[in-house]
Amino acid sequence: MMEIKTITTEDVLDIRHKVMWPNMPKDYVKIIDDNLAKHFGVFENNKLVSIVSLFIKNDEVQFRKFATLEEYQDKGYGSRLLNHIIDYSQKKGYKKIWCNARVNKTNLYHKFGLKETNQTYVKGGIEFVIMEKEL
Repeated sequence: MMEIKTITTEDVLDIRHKVMWPNMPKDYVKIIDDNLAKHFGVFENNKLVSIVSLFIKNDEVQFRKFATLEEYQDKGYGSRLLNHIIDYSQKKGYKKIWCNARVNKTNLYHKFGLKETNQTYVKGGIEFVIMEKEL
């Protein structure tokens, strides 16, 4: 049974590390303001399988470190979580949601109405583009 819950910073670190930067030290996936973020996770039969962290500034929400365990990818867990945080952000009255998307993942975000901006950068040899959606 799939459930979405609020989780802690400690809860997100293993999946962030395993999925996003497995060849880097675990501390590499920590974010300075993690303690200020709102973290959400998808659980399948009580196992945490997908995570995301929301950082709120003024009336905008940035979601970061959105990751799903490899064996659970392409099964709807991440999509369900992304829908959840978009709905959550709308209900809270935020005006925009945005992310730093890996360029090879932009098609996923298009499905949820996010659009690329002209802001791009490279980190750790990976190309990113800022994508956003007005709420």
